[in-house]
Amino acid sequence: MTTQNSPGSAAEPAQHTDVGAYALGVLDADEARQFEEHLAGCDRCAVELESMTALTPLLAEHAREGGTPLEPEGPRPEMLERLLAATAAETAAERRKRGTRRLWLVAAVFVLIIGGPLATLAVSGDDSEPEHVASPARQMYEHGEKIGTVDAKTKAQAAVSLEKKPWGTHVALKLGHIRGPLECELIAVGEDGTKQTVTTWSVPKHGYGIKGSRWAEPLYTHGGAAFSRSALARFEIRTLDGRHLASIDV
Repeated sequence: MTTQNSPGSAAEPAQHTDVGAYALGVLDADEARQFEEHLAGCDRCAVELESMTALTPLLAEHAREGGTPLEPEGPRPEMLERLLAATAAETAAERRKRGTRRLWLVAAVFVLIIGGPLATLAVSGDDSEPEHVASPARQMYEHGEKIGTVDAKTKAQAAVSLEKKPWGTHVALKLGHIRGPLECELIAVGEDGTKQTVTTWSVPKHGYGIKGSRWAEPLYTHGGAAFSRSALARFEIRTLDGRHLASIDV
């Protein structure tokens, strides 16, 4: 990698694999200089590097706040150190053979530092793949007071999970057996008949919680209501144009 190669040269893939390692600062001085020479003439690498270096403020803020726990007892610094060391060691040992393994190590470091268990892999606006989500809404749903129903007409499977708060009630919704495209809202109804919007969301064409399909995962979302837990009467799930989907008495 001593010369800058044209876009069609055989060495280009090896230079492209240096972007993640360069962003993490694990290339040695010669490799960094050679990559910078390549970078000057490669728009693709420049764009990719810009997207990676944009994470720097997030990483710094995350470190100041103590990081997102990877396990109940929190992240182990030695784990991150081992991953970084492994990345650096492989860079030195495989100067002539830069492949996907080092890129996976780089990706693992970013995921561990930034995402922890809340990292989300999702396809937005594309029906080609299902979503895989581990979200705050799902975690809250698992720990709250759960009340559910299956609507007799729409067959929507809906459940709320409630958590008392000083300001009112934290509400997580689990919704399945529903197809889109739809724009929906969750409404909290008090014992006095007053209503408050808890949250709104959209349902893609493939829907959520469709058993026997790739889209079997239900929707999880959450919000809050100013009602105290004892002042709540029910929740209504409906489309933004007023069509009823489900109602949950609490």
